[in-house]
Amino acid sequence: VAAAPARIIEKGLVSDRVVIDTLVSKYCDHLPLYRQSAILERETGLEVGRATMDGWVIQVGELLTPLAAAIGREVLGGGYIQADETTVDVQMHDRRGHNHQAYLWQYGQPGGGTVFDFRLGRGREGPRQFLGEFDGILQTDGYIAYEKVGGPKMVHAGCWAHARRGFCDAHKLSPDETLASGIVRQIDALFAIDAEGREQGLSVAERDALRQQRARPQLAVIRQSIEAAAGAALPSSKLGQAIRYALGMWPKLVCFLEHPVLELSNNLAENSMRPIALGRKNWIHLGSPKAAPKVAAILSVVETCRRLQIGIRAYLLDVLPGLANVSIQKMPELTPSAWLARKQ
Repeated sequence: VAAAPARIIEKGLVSDRVVIDTLVSKYCDHLPLYRQSAILERETGLEVGRATMDGWVIQVGELLTPLAAAIGREVLGGGYIQADETTVDVQMHDRRGHNHQAYLWQYGQPGGGTVFDFRLGRGREGPRQFLGEFDGILQTDGYIAYEKVGGPKMVHAGCWAHARRGFCDAHKLSPDETLASGIVRQIDALFAIDAEGREQGLSVAERDALRQQRARPQLAVIRQSIEAAAGAALPSSKLGQAIRYALGMWPKLVCFLEHPVLELSNNLAENSMRPIALGRKNWIHLGSPKAAPKVAAILSVVETCRRLQIGIRAYLLDVLPGLANVSIQKMPELTPSAWLARKQ
C-alpha cells in the first residue's frame, strides 16, 4: 500500500484546504474564528467549535515558527532593514481581567521578506536582540529604542514621512499660517524627485545621480526654511515640536545622499502594520503570551507573501503539508522568496 500523502494535521478529520482557508480568512481577511464558525454552520450545517479552529491555527503557527526564523535571517542578510512597531493586546490569564499591551516589532526588507517579532514591552531589548551585530542600514522613525542597537558599523537612517507629518499636524491646527504649509510643500517637492525616478524606471545608480543633482539643493532649501521658522515658533507648539524633530533627525534624514539604496520614507514598514491594525479591531487580542509568537510567525509569512505578490493559499498548500518532518537546515529552501525563485 502506498504511503498516505503528507498533511498539515496528521490523522485529523479536517482537510488541508479548510485549515488554510481558516488561516487566510483570519489573518488576510481579518475574519475572527467565531464568525468563521458561524458561517460554516450556516452554509454547510457543520458545527465546528471556535476552540477546534483555534487549535488548527496554533498548530500551523508552530509549524511556521522555524520558517519565520529563516525569513528573519534573510532580512538580516539583506543589508537594508526598515523597522516599525505596533501595539497588540494579549490575554495574560492572571485573574486580573485585563489584557496586557504588548508589541509586534516588524523588520522588513524593501522588495523582500518581512518578519514580526513579538515582545511584551516596547524597550530597546527587542530590536537589540533581533538585530544583534547587524551592520547594514536600519531605517526607522525617531523612537529612542532604536538607538544604540546593531553593530558598530550600522547606519541609522530617518524617515521623511515622519518629519513631514509633524508639519502637517501643525498646519491643521492653524490653517491660516504659512510656515508649516510652506515646509510641507518643499518636502513634497523632495518626494516628487524620487517619484519622477520611479516613473522613468531609473536604476539605483541613476536615481542617485538624480538625487545628487536635484535633491541635494532641495534639502538646503528645506533646512533654511526650517531654521527660519524656528525663530517664529514657540518651542511647545506643534510647529516647534516638528522643527525640533526635523533638526534633531537631520543627519539621519540626509543619509539617502550617501546610501543610494535608501528610500526617503519608512512607509513600506508602516504599510505592513495596517493589516495588524485592521485585524485587531476584529480578533481583539492574542490568546496568551505563549500563543503570540506563533501568531507572529503566521503574520510574517502572510506579509512576506503579500510583498512578493505570492498567492498565499498556493504557497501554504505547497509548503505546510509535511513541514513538521522537515529539518531546520532545509527551512531556508522553503521561505517565500526561495519558493518564488523555484517557481520562476
